[in-house]
Formats: sequence, C-alpha cells, structure tokens
Amino acid sequence: MEGYRGFLGLLVSALLVGFLSVIFVLVWVLHFREGLGWDGGALEFNWHPVLAVTGFVFIQGIAIIVYRLPWTWKCSKLLMKSIHAGLNAVAAILAIISVVAVFDYHNVRNVPHMYSLHSWVGLTAVILYVQQLVLGFLIFLLPWAPLSLRAVVMPIHVYSGLLLFGTVIATVLMGVTEKLFFALKNPSYHSFPPEGVFTNTLGLLILVFGALIFWIVTRPQWKRPREPGTILLQPNGGTEGMEGAIAISSSHSPDSADAELSSEGAARKRTLGLDDAGQRSTM
Repeated sequence: MEGYRGFLGLLVSALLVGFLSVIFVLVWVLHFREGLGWDGGALEFNWHPVLAVTGFVFIQGIAIIVYRLPWTWKCSKLLMKSIHAGLNAVAAILAIISVVAVFDYHNVRNVPHMYSLHSWVGLTAVILYVQQLVLGFLIFLLPWAPLSLRAVVMPIHVYSGLLLFGTVIATVLMGVTEKLFFALKNPSYHSFPPEGVFTNTLGLLILVFGALIFWIVTRPQWKRPREPGTILLQPNGGTEGMEGAIAISSSHSPDSADAELSSEGAARKRTLGLDDAGQRSTM
C-alpha cells in the first residue's frame, strides 16, 4: 500500500476519536442525564443518543472503511462483503431501536411526533439506510444479480452510502443541539454550563470522526487492489477501465468467485469473481 504509515496513523486516529465519541455519549447520559432505562420516561429516551452514536455513526464508519484495511486484502471478497454487510446490519438495528425509544418516550409524555427538522432528516436517513442495506445484500452479496446490474448500481451504492453517512452525522449534531436547548434551563445553554461544554465537545469528536472516515475512503491509493487476471466490466457492457466499473476475474478459484454465468448452448458453468473497482467504501 502506498503511504501505509499515513493510512495507519489516520486509521488509529479515526478509531480513537470514534471510541471517544461513544465514551462521551455514555458519560453524558449516565452522569448528566441520570442514566438509562426502558420505562417510557427520560431514561428510555437516553438510549436514543447512545445507540445513534454507537451504531449509526461509529459502527457505520467502520463498515465504510473495512475494504480499505490492507491486512484483509488477502481475504476472499465474499468474506469482506459479509463483514461489510454485517456491520451495516448491526448499525441499522441499533438505529431502529434508537428511533423506537424516542417514539415510545413521546407516546408516554404525549409529545407530538416528527415536528423538528432533526426528526424529519433522521427518520428519512434510517429508512434509506435500511433500503440501502437490503438492496446491497440482494445485488452484491447474493449471486443472482446480473453483472451488468451490479456495474450500474455500484457507483450509486458507493455515493449513497457516503451521502447517508454525512447525513447521519449532520442529524446527530442537530439532535444534540436540540436536546441541549430543551434540557438546559437553569443554568441555560447560552451560559456555558458544564453539560453544554461537554456535549459540544462530543459533537466536535463526531465531526472529526466523520472527516477522518471521509478522507480515508476517498484516497485512491488506499483502495483495495483488483485481483490478478481481472477485466473491468462497464455499465454499458464494455471492458475498458472507468470509474465505477466492476472487475471480473476469469479465475475459477471458489475464493474469488461471487457469481456464475452459464455459457449459451453448454452445460458447463464457469465462475466469475467480482472485484470492487471503484469501491471506495460503501454501504
């Protein structure tokens, strides 16, 4: 890998900042917001920021860069796809539970639902994230989708994954600010109380984590290399290299095979492996 030391430094920094974000949100709810529970009250609401930061931000960020880890490049593509999908599935489950906690809290307290920009953007992000996960599983993990369809969907999949990650970070920052405005009355938020300063620091950590993930995943020199003996399949059916094309291997190794194509007029099947040329991360 070109610039391995730089990659390693950024990766360690991202993991450290992401882990600190999770610690900070736990300290916030346990120390400043009275803890966690599941009784329809404020303690149940506190699960919302904890699960959102842990799953929707930290775990999703790790899922995005999992293809970039050079020590996994010798692993089979199917294994890496499964890990990528599994991490995103965990993030989706935690995000859904966090939304349930908010709706349950609002029902008990007779608070109107979906009145803020935070709620609009947040629920939209959860729905689109689940849709992204399901489509990714059906098209890229299962072997049934045609290669031409994968070539068309891949750049959309990558772009929408990064867009959703950025949207989630913005939504979390909106939610943190909204909660502080509601919760901090005496002393008020604008008087710089310790909870306000601490939670603002949490927001900065989340922002830095997102910036590090975006930088790691957009460096072409840190992209997972194509497997030997591959050609690029373009969405239009051509084979010349282009951004977003899918690499297809002529190897018959089961470790590199993701799909099977039947030769017309022949009973024999040959295995084609998919590489993720243009794969910059993804969700």
